[in-house]
Amino acid sequence: MGQAPVDEAQGLLFLTEGLPVYAGQYVHEGTLAPHTHSFVEVVVVIGGDGVHHALGGRRRLGAGDVLVLRPGVWHGYEDCRRLEIYNCCFSAELLRRELAWMRDDPLLGHLLWTGPRSAHRRGLLGFRLDPVALAESRSHLDALDGLRHAPVGLHRADLMGRLSLLLGLLARAAAAEHPDRAEAGGRTHPAVVRAMRLLEERPAHPWTVPELADELHLSPGYLTRLFKSVTGQPPMAYLSQHRVELAAAMLLHTDLPVARIGREVGWPDPNLFARRFRAHAGLSATAYRKRFADSGSHQTVRRHA
Repeated sequence: MGQAPVDEAQGLLFLTEGLPVYAGQYVHEGTLAPHTHSFVEVVVVIGGDGVHHALGGRRRLGAGDVLVLRPGVWHGYEDCRRLEIYNCCFSAELLRRELAWMRDDPLLGHLLWTGPRSAHRRGLLGFRLDPVALAESRSHLDALDGLRHAPVGLHRADLMGRLSLLLGLLARAAAAEHPDRAEAGGRTHPAVVRAMRLLEERPAHPWTVPELADELHLSPGYLTRLFKSVTGQPPMAYLSQHRVELAAAMLLHTDLPVARIGREVGWPDPNLFARRFRAHAGLSATAYRKRFADSGSHQTVRRHA
């Protein structure tokens, strides 16, 4: 197989060649040092075992385990013994554009937005597939892997179709394991979807709940209850997580001063930005940038043939 369309610079993994979706198999041995990435990453474990390490703690992995990570989340692996994983990665731009409709679906919205972004999950949603679902997921992942060398302009529909089938399968499994937030049937309340979009489209705006509620023609108390029932957190906490995601991307992709990044994402007070970023990322903004810029390579990773 050819070189995977994923590259690394200063501890940051990113998709290359304009590829919107990528799937590939890997085998990890020993330790894979903590790293972060600029895309959404789905990890499906197909064999072996190891320990996954992230801000939320450590979790032993085996066949059938699935991890969904939002952009900017740092994670690594320890004590891997032929840990065989299938990675599916797709760009944040794809999530904002062609996959934006999935936010309206309660199961897919939970898988990609509200589940990983809940306060205690820190940008990472984990669940497990049964053997039948694992086999089905592999068929979609194999198809995506097979499309890696196909011209994107001629096969974009194939990529989107296979990715949608995979995400639908994973969303049902996640909902079965986390029924508290992923309600079966119906659409996510349109007011909540609209509120999420307003917050994400204008993150630097000094939002307040009353102003957001006024935009939606709702009372502040009702909006907060409605938003929390869907996302598991109030609107301003959701906005904080979104701002941290944006700040993390700017810390890794630009040389802008930390204080300037704080202003860009909506926290003009450097002390407030420092507290909010540390609360969500587990590191100060400066330490986050330095840690991944200084990341060494202490792992053995082999592309599965």
